[in-house]
Amino acid sequence: MLRHAMDRVLVVGSGLTGAVTAALCRQNLPSTPEIFIWDKSQGAGGRMSTSRCPSDKNCTADLGAQYITLSKQYTVKRTGLYQDLVENGVLSPMQGKMEGDNSAEGSQHFVTPKGVSSLVKYYLGLSEANVEYSRTVNRIDYSKSNGKDIVKVSTNTGECEDFDAVILTLPVPQLLQLQGDINKTIENSGDIKQNLEQVTYSSRFALGLFYDKGTKLNYDWCAKYFPNHECIRYVSIDTKKRGIDNEDTAPSVVVHTNVVPFGLKYLETDKEEVGPIVLKHLHTLLPDLPQPNHVKNHKWRYSQVHKPYAGKEGCIVLQEKPLVIVGGDGFTHSGFDGCVDSAESIINSINKLLNKDS
Repeated sequence: MLRHAMDRVLVVGSGLTGAVTAALCRQNLPSTPEIFIWDKSQGAGGRMSTSRCPSDKNCTADLGAQYITLSKQYTVKRTGLYQDLVENGVLSPMQGKMEGDNSAEGSQHFVTPKGVSSLVKYYLGLSEANVEYSRTVNRIDYSKSNGKDIVKVSTNTGECEDFDAVILTLPVPQLLQLQGDINKTIENSGDIKQNLEQVTYSSRFALGLFYDKGTKLNYDWCAKYFPNHECIRYVSIDTKKRGIDNEDTAPSVVVHTNVVPFGLKYLETDKEEVGPIVLKHLHTLLPDLPQPNHVKNHKWRYSQVHKPYAGKEGCIVLQEKPLVIVGGDGFTHSGFDGCVDSAESIINSINKLLNKDS
């Protein structure tokens, strides 16, 4: 029975979907499994990561997700969740001026005062999971141990461990690159394979500009969109946006390029080559912006979901015994609520299987 096969659960990916899924596993599964999280990066967050200035660890910048939006369609469903995050100091209503915002009427914006990765870390804490970084999963196989169905998960550095259930929250193109029995499952899945191959993401570059303490950035906005610029889509005075614009904190600026034409044109170019090009455009656009003392360049190969999985089911059960399930914003939509939708769908699917087998 599946109920007896939930002693060791692995979540692959420590982005928002993975973190919320692990927390919901802890809170909602009928038994208390040992939860593991593996991530190929050196820290938590995925596209909700926070970078630190090399010379000042207190100076940070969010290179991925910039703010959290509670749209009108989620107001009834999620207001309580947002209130809980505000009460716990994870979120705070955005106070600064944002120019060029085209959000739907009735939307509310929230920021993360401690950096957007703090939102992910909050859920990782709730999960009480064993989190391991620098673990890149490259192969998933199915086997049996003492008469029980298990999943054998291997990494690119040779580690291999057995789990009773595996939840994959990595971007769909990375899912399709996995080797082993999971590849055969997808190959033989018919419509599932076709739908997975049609999931697409936008790609863009991001720059984090770090300044010395006391540097003045004289703009009346905390974030601004440039919808018609040939290179730059968005700029934020990141510390000001997060409500920590004071003399004790060194300021930081975040720049996002557009997807088309710039992101598409330089998609295969190294980020260190693209960075100076973006900076040149930035200083033409904002000539009064001071020179930073450090710049971090980043390429978001999988930035936001452009075309989600057909039907937006939230997750897909690839294998019931042993259990392998895939989710993420590629099965819903990008943003906080899309990730939470997927996590809830994953837990609902697991519990349905548990109830069916009990």
